[in-house]
Amino acid sequence: MDVYRFKKIIEYSKANREEIEQSIRKFCAVMNIKSDSDVRDVLLLVREVFLRRGFIVFEMPFKDDEIGALCYKGDGLGYVVINSSLPKVSSNFAVAHEIYHVFFQESEFKSKIELANEHYYDNEDEYIANVFAGALLMPENSFRGMFEKFMAESNGLIETICKLMNYYQAPYMATLIRCCELQLIEMKDMTNELMSVNKEIVLSTFSELWLDSKILEPSLRDDFDNVERLVMRMGEEFVQGEYINQRTLDMVLKNIKTLSKQIKGDD
Repeated sequence: MDVYRFKKIIEYSKANREEIEQSIRKFCAVMNIKSDSDVRDVLLLVREVFLRRGFIVFEMPFKDDEIGALCYKGDGLGYVVINSSLPKVSSNFAVAHEIYHVFFQESEFKSKIELANEHYYDNEDEYIANVFAGALLMPENSFRGMFEKFMAESNGLIETICKLMNYYQAPYMATLIRCCELQLIEMKDMTNELMSVNKEIVLSTFSELWLDSKILEPSLRDDFDNVERLVMRMGEEFVQGEYINQRTLDMVLKNIKTLSKQIKGDD
């Protein structure tokens, strides 16, 4: 990410901080958790409430590793499919990003593709979803405390950021942005070294610090069988209640099987 784009994100975050904090508080109230709670497993946290809002959220390995998530909302159920071919930290960010769209986005979407570059697009809805995701995964009070702790124990900012990545299970760039949003790192202190850290440097730092490198790897989790069973159970209840007929249910099941094969690249 270039410095101009990075600065634009920080400026956007500063200008919209109050709105984002309000959204975090509303979401946490719905989830019955404290607004400054550390979210350790964001997918587990939101799965049931997504379903109550008409969305099944699940993971599946995509053939295309440039896609972070696929979202689709039909006349009935909606689907948020997270790409488990990406590192776990990227999947976490993708789920948190989609929370904003499902809970707070005013304009409805029928379908969209989220690319796997931590979703930093030049788009109002995407910017605010990014900032929301970072604030949810890395709550301010906790993040400030852990930054100070890790900074005191580390040899420089890169080690500190990697420890924060490990603790909050968030991507490198999202963690760096959060540091700047909270002015823990001043923009004048941003260096090319910090901005240009790549996967190899992060992996090496994780290894040197005995951090959990598994969060930098894809889980390749495939929830399709669970989704198929859930749709079948719900569909059978709808058929019995005469909301839909068996032909419609069979068509829905056929369509989700076709979608699964297309996503995974199966013949």
